[in-house]
Amino acid sequence: MRKGFALLLLVLVGLAASVIVVGAQQPAKVWRIGYLSAQSLPAESSRLDGFRQALRDLGYVDGQNIAIEYRFAEGKFDRLPDLAAELVRLKVDVMVTGGSPGTRAAQQATRTIPLVMTLVGDPIEAGFVASLAKPGGNITGLTQVAPQLSGKRLELLKEAFPKISRVAVFDDAALTAQQISANLQETQMAAEALGIKLQSLEVRGPNPDLDGAFRTAMSQRADALIILPGPVLFLHRKRVVDLAAKSRLPAIYPHPEFMEDGGLMFYGPDFVDLFRRAATYVDKILKGRKPADLPVERPTKFELVINLKTAKALGVKIPAHLLMEADKVIE
Repeated sequence: MRKGFALLLLVLVGLAASVIVVGAQQPAKVWRIGYLSAQSLPAESSRLDGFRQALRDLGYVDGQNIAIEYRFAEGKFDRLPDLAAELVRLKVDVMVTGGSPGTRAAQQATRTIPLVMTLVGDPIEAGFVASLAKPGGNITGLTQVAPQLSGKRLELLKEAFPKISRVAVFDDAALTAQQISANLQETQMAAEALGIKLQSLEVRGPNPDLDGAFRTAMSQRADALIILPGPVLFLHRKRVVDLAAKSRLPAIYPHPEFMEDGGLMFYGPDFVDLFRRAATYVDKILKGRKPADLPVERPTKFELVINLKTAKALGVKIPAHLLMEADKVIE
């Protein structure tokens, strides 16, 4: 009886040892995530904080079961193809892209690695997806475009400054003609309803285009300014804000980062929320879902931010009811 018990004990010890060996030979999977952006880390730090926190909430911790590889072009768009190729060579399991230029570079670098896009304009017109409901390829994610967004910015300008009748619109030459046309068409519809005349001015870079655009706006007696979304205008946002202040033009901007540089008003999506939602796409893909079957989502949260310090410097007064509606007031 004792021999049988001893034999059974030996068998159990052997099984336990084999389990330990197998476990040691098969460590937990560490998923590799690539992040590609045309901008810089400081410009996107708050958004990426939201992205990482959302991943942690889903059970992914950088350095434990995921490894995030970051690539930033620092505003040098010609670097994006090489940076995208680096991430492909690293054999990342999924790639997250910030903005249309980065998404374009990633799309050209791979048709097999799943891509989760953020901060893009119209992904259908750009050729990233076949439709929002059925992306159809290796790309899905979130668009920053929502219906009537540009029109809403013009309405807010008119609400803040009821006497304006001429508004300059700066569009970004880095966008496609179709993207620019779509933004302008939406703004024009709102302008007609509000009795405002628009002056469309294309900007290709900081000098001399940007300075020239402001000179033209002033020569055409613009009362206010709308900055449309685009990578060039975002990259040179400090210069845009400074020239708006110098020209004493009230302006509304498409990204909250303009406010950090002294912009007057921002209205648009909650970009941190978009990055949090991007983490849910990563989670679904790592669990086996195909990008082709994951619908592209639009923004669901929007923010109005007003800078009273800038308003005072411009010598303009923001109506009290608009300040009460704002999500954030900088004083």
